[in-house]
Amino acid sequence: AATDYIRELRQADDLSQLPQADRCIVLGAGNTAIDMAVQMARLGARDVNLVYRRGLADMGATHHEQEIAKANQVRLLTWAQPDEVLLDDQGRVRGMRFLRTHMENGRLLPTGETFELACDAIFKAIGQGFDNEALHDPLAQQLHRVGERIFVDEQLQTSIPGVYAGGDCVSLGQDLTVQAVQHGKLAAEAMHAQLMLNVEAA
Repeated sequence: AATDYIRELRQADDLSQLPQADRCIVLGAGNTAIDMAVQMARLGARDVNLVYRRGLADMGATHHEQEIAKANQVRLLTWAQPDEVLLDDQGRVRGMRFLRTHMENGRLLPTGETFELACDAIFKAIGQGFDNEALHDPLAQQLHRVGERIFVDEQLQTSIPGVYAGGDCVSLGQDLTVQAVQHGKLAAEAMHAQLMLNVEAA
Protein backbone atom coordinates (compact mmCIF):
# COMPACT_ATOMS: atom_id res chain seq x y z
CA ALA A 1 0.00 0.00 0.00
CA ALA A 2 1.15 3.54 -0.73
CA THR A 3 0.59 4.72 2.85
CA ASP A 4 2.95 2.05 4.22
CA TYR A 5 5.71 3.10 1.81
CA ILE A 6 5.19 6.79 2.53
CA ARG A 7 5.40 6.13 6.27
CA GLU A 8 8.73 4.34 5.79
CA LEU A 9 9.93 7.13 3.51
CA ARG A 10 9.12 9.87 6.03
CA GLN A 11 10.88 8.00 8.86
CA ALA A 12 13.90 6.74 6.93
CA ASP A 13 17.35 8.04 7.90
CA ASP A 14 18.85 6.67 4.69
CA LEU A 15 16.63 6.85 1.60
CA SER A 16 18.99 4.58 -0.32
CA GLN A 17 17.84 1.69 1.89
CA LEU A 18 14.24 1.99 0.70
CA PRO A 19 13.07 -0.48 -1.95
CA GLN A 20 12.94 1.45 -5.22
CA ALA A 21 11.33 0.77 -8.56
CA ASP A 22 12.52 1.67 -12.03
CA ARG A 23 9.01 1.64 -13.48
CA CYS A 24 5.99 1.88 -11.24
CA ILE A 25 2.23 2.19 -11.34
CA VAL A 26 0.21 4.00 -8.68
CA LEU A 27 -3.51 3.22 -8.52
CA GLY A 28 -5.65 6.03 -7.15
CA ALA A 29 -6.73 9.62 -7.57
CA GLY A 30 -6.28 11.34 -4.22
CA ASN A 31 -3.48 13.35 -2.66
CA THR A 32 -1.90 10.16 -1.26
CA ALA A 33 -1.70 8.68 -4.77
CA ILE A 34 -0.10 11.88 -6.07
CA ASP A 35 2.35 11.96 -3.16
CA MET A 36 3.34 8.35 -3.77
CA ALA A 37 3.85 8.88 -7.50
CA VAL A 38 5.88 12.07 -6.98
CA GLN A 39 8.08 10.46 -4.34
CA MET A 40 8.85 7.51 -6.64
CA ALA A 41 9.80 9.92 -9.42
CA ARG A 42 12.04 11.91 -7.08
CA LEU A 43 13.68 8.71 -5.82
CA GLY A 44 14.76 7.94 -9.36
CA ALA A 45 12.04 5.89 -11.06
CA ARG A 46 12.24 6.65 -14.78
CA ASP A 47 8.65 5.70 -15.55
CA VAL A 48 5.79 6.58 -13.17
CA ASN A 49 2.14 6.21 -14.14
CA LEU A 50 -0.76 7.21 -11.92
CA VAL A 51 -3.87 5.41 -13.16
CA TYR A 52 -7.47 6.35 -12.32
CA ARG A 53 -10.72 4.74 -13.46
CA ARG A 54 -12.54 8.06 -14.01
CA GLY A 55 -11.58 11.42 -15.51
CA LEU A 56 -9.32 14.22 -14.24
CA ALA A 57 -12.31 16.26 -13.06
CA ASP A 58 -13.30 13.45 -10.69
CA MET A 59 -9.90 13.09 -9.06
CA GLY A 60 -9.80 13.69 -5.32
CA ALA A 61 -6.37 15.31 -5.61
CA THR A 62 -6.43 19.07 -5.92
CA HIS A 63 -5.49 20.79 -9.18
CA HIS A 64 -2.33 22.02 -7.44
CA GLU A 65 -1.34 18.43 -6.56
CA GLN A 66 -2.01 17.31 -10.13
CA GLU A 67 0.31 20.04 -11.42
CA ILE A 68 3.04 18.94 -8.99
CA ALA A 69 2.74 15.42 -10.37
CA LYS A 70 3.05 16.62 -13.96
CA ALA A 71 6.04 18.79 -13.05
CA ASN A 72 7.73 15.65 -11.74
CA GLN A 73 7.13 13.76 -15.00
CA VAL A 74 4.34 11.61 -13.54
CA ARG A 75 1.87 10.54 -16.23
CA LEU A 76 -1.78 10.81 -15.22
CA LEU A 77 -3.73 8.10 -17.06
CA THR A 78 -7.50 8.29 -16.69
CA TRP A 79 -10.49 6.19 -17.72
CA ALA A 80 -8.69 2.92 -16.95
CA GLN A 81 -9.29 0.33 -14.24
CA PRO A 82 -7.04 -2.58 -13.17
CA ASP A 83 -7.80 -5.92 -14.77
CA GLU A 84 -4.83 -8.19 -14.04
CA VAL A 85 -1.33 -8.08 -12.58
CA LEU A 86 1.13 -9.55 -15.09
CA LEU A 87 3.99 -11.73 -13.82
CA ASP A 88 7.17 -13.01 -15.44
CA ASP A 89 8.44 -16.61 -15.39
CA GLN A 90 9.94 -16.10 -11.93
CA GLY A 91 6.68 -14.78 -10.49
CA ARG A 92 7.85 -11.16 -10.35
CA VAL A 93 5.64 -8.26 -11.36
CA ARG A 94 6.29 -7.24 -14.97
CA GLY A 95 3.23 -5.11 -15.63
CA MET A 96 -0.51 -4.63 -15.36
CA ARG A 97 -3.42 -4.99 -17.76
CA PHE A 98 -6.12 -2.30 -17.66
CA LEU A 99 -9.64 -2.02 -18.98
CA ARG A 100 -10.61 1.23 -20.69
CA THR A 101 -13.67 2.76 -19.03
CA HIS A 102 -16.36 5.31 -19.90
CA MET A 103 -19.56 6.75 -18.45
CA GLU A 104 -22.84 5.42 -19.79
CA ASN A 105 -26.15 6.62 -18.33
CA GLY A 106 -24.35 7.74 -15.18
CA ARG A 107 -22.58 4.41 -14.70
CA LEU A 108 -18.87 3.65 -15.08
CA LEU A 109 -18.49 0.77 -17.54
CA PRO A 110 -15.64 -0.96 -19.40
CA THR A 111 -15.43 -0.22 -23.12
CA GLY A 112 -14.10 -3.69 -23.97
CA GLU A 113 -10.69 -2.27 -24.90
CA THR A 114 -7.63 -3.20 -22.84
CA PHE A 115 -4.03 -2.03 -22.66
CA GLU A 116 -0.93 -3.03 -20.72
CA LEU A 117 1.69 -1.04 -18.84
CA ALA A 118 5.12 -2.44 -18.01
CA CYS A 119 6.28 -1.99 -14.42
CA ASP A 120 8.19 -3.65 -11.62
CA ALA A 121 6.13 -2.21 -8.75
CA ILE A 122 2.46 -1.43 -8.18
CA PHE A 123 1.22 0.78 -5.34
CA LYS A 124 -2.41 1.00 -4.25
CA ALA A 125 -3.74 4.32 -2.92
CA ILE A 126 -7.48 3.90 -3.33
CA GLY A 127 -8.84 4.75 0.10
CA GLN A 128 -8.28 3.79 3.69
CA GLY A 129 -10.42 2.24 6.36
CA PHE A 130 -10.56 2.74 10.11
CA ASP A 131 -7.85 0.73 11.89
CA ASN A 132 -9.33 -0.64 15.10
CA GLU A 133 -6.01 -2.26 15.97
CA ALA A 134 -4.53 1.19 16.59
CA LEU A 135 -6.91 1.77 19.52
CA HIS A 136 -6.03 -0.61 22.34
CA ASP A 137 -8.01 1.10 25.14
CA PRO A 138 -11.36 -0.71 25.75
CA LEU A 139 -12.98 2.74 25.96
CA ALA A 140 -12.27 3.17 22.23
CA GLN A 141 -14.94 0.58 21.40
CA GLN A 142 -17.53 3.05 22.72
CA LEU A 143 -16.68 5.66 20.10
CA HIS A 144 -19.70 6.42 17.94
CA ARG A 145 -18.98 6.12 14.22
CA VAL A 146 -20.28 7.58 10.98
CA GLY A 147 -19.45 4.79 8.58
CA GLU A 148 -15.76 4.08 9.19
CA ARG A 149 -15.09 7.52 10.68
CA ILE A 150 -15.25 8.68 14.29
CA PHE A 151 -18.22 10.92 15.04
CA VAL A 152 -17.29 14.34 16.44
CA ASP A 153 -19.38 17.43 17.16
CA GLU A 154 -18.60 21.02 16.16
CA GLN A 155 -16.00 21.25 18.95
CA LEU A 156 -14.26 18.05 17.73
CA GLN A 157 -15.45 16.14 20.82
CA THR A 158 -16.23 12.46 20.34
CA SER A 159 -19.15 10.61 21.92
CA ILE A 160 -16.90 10.06 24.96
CA PRO A 161 -16.85 13.23 27.12
CA GLY A 162 -13.41 14.77 27.29
CA VAL A 163 -12.08 12.82 24.31
CA TYR A 164 -11.44 14.79 21.13
CA ALA A 165 -10.39 13.70 17.63
CA GLY A 166 -9.45 15.29 14.31
CA GLY A 167 -7.88 14.63 10.94
CA ASP A 168 -8.84 11.98 8.42
CA CYS A 169 -10.25 9.57 11.03
CA VAL A 170 -13.23 11.83 11.79
CA SER A 171 -16.49 12.44 9.97
CA LEU A 172 -15.80 16.04 8.95
CA GLY A 173 -14.85 17.32 5.50
CA GLN A 174 -11.87 16.46 3.31
CA ASP A 175 -8.80 14.42 4.23
CA LEU A 176 -6.29 17.25 4.02
CA THR A 177 -3.29 17.85 6.29
CA VAL A 178 -4.14 21.54 6.62
CA GLN A 179 -7.62 20.58 7.82
CA ALA A 180 -6.17 18.15 10.38
CA VAL A 181 -4.06 21.03 11.75
CA GLN A 182 -7.18 23.19 11.96
CA HIS A 183 -8.99 20.38 13.79
CA GLY A 184 -6.17 20.32 16.36
CA LYS A 185 -6.47 24.06 16.87
CA LEU A 186 -10.25 23.96 17.27
CA ALA A 187 -10.09 20.98 19.63
CA ALA A 188 -7.46 22.74 21.77
CA GLU A 189 -9.68 25.83 22.00
CA ALA A 190 -12.66 23.67 22.95
CA MET A 191 -10.63 21.86 25.64
CA HIS A 192 -9.38 25.16 27.04
CA ALA A 193 -12.92 26.57 27.18
CA GLN A 194 -14.16 23.42 28.97
CA LEU A 195 -11.29 23.53 31.46
CA MET A 196 -12.02 27.19 32.21
CA LEU A 197 -15.67 26.30 32.88
CA ASN A 198 -14.55 23.55 35.24
CA VAL A 199 -12.26 25.98 37.09
CA GLU A 200 -15.06 28.53 37.45
CA ALA A 201 -17.45 25.86 38.67
CA ALA A 202 -14.94 24.79 41.33
